[in-house]
Amino acid sequence: MLQKANILIVDDEEDILELLKYNLTKEGYEVETAKDGFIALDLLNTFKPDLILLDIMMPGMDGVELCQKVRGFPESGNILICFLTARSESFTQIRALDAGGDDFINKPIKPQVLISRIKAVLRRHPTLNKKSGKIQRFGDLEINFENYEVTLSDDIVNLAKKEFELLKLLASRPGKVFERKEILAKVWGLGVMVGDRTIDVHIRKLREKIGPNYIKTMKGVGYKFDF
Repeated sequence: MLQKANILIVDDEEDILELLKYNLTKEGYEVETAKDGFIALDLLNTFKPDLILLDIMMPGMDGVELCQKVRGFPESGNILICFLTARSESFTQIRALDAGGDDFINKPIKPQVLISRIKAVLRRHPTLNKKSGKIQRFGDLEINFENYEVTLSDDIVNLAKKEFELLKLLASRPGKVFERKEILAKVWGLGVMVGDRTIDVHIRKLREKIGPNYIKTMKGVGYKFDF
């Protein structure tokens, strides 16, 4: 069960700040707003957000630059950063992910859809999420991270070692987009020469074994686990 979360909204449009704050406050979240990156940086120590909703296109300091500054603080490791953007180009997403972003929410978005996305993102928070442990259940899929065991609808799924390690990485942070280079480094290691085709083959095999709905392809970027 998720505890109450502190959410900081950073956007240069006053009407968006008011709308988002109204809807998130109704859901029981503690919400602060900032109209630019400089105000947001000042709020980090006093408000201590668990999640930052961050617009990309802002004057003075854009969202990517602010994200980089936040990630530069040692104490910011547990802060989730979710970008609000009207831009869907893959190069924009890659730039934001490289800066330390965790997810994207595309504008415009309906309030109830926004709330659902926020709840999904907050499930990844290491201290708010009390369900974290050695065994996780995602719908009909259960993963025992310690014993390397996977069941689907209570039936055992036989995975090769690399298939499990790939699934373990993606499922460790549901909703987070893992870039191909990060997957290669964490699953195969920096000293192993494998190509993108290797990842694609393992993803295809995983989908054959656990179903097509758990692993999403982010075109031009990488993959994410969702349920």
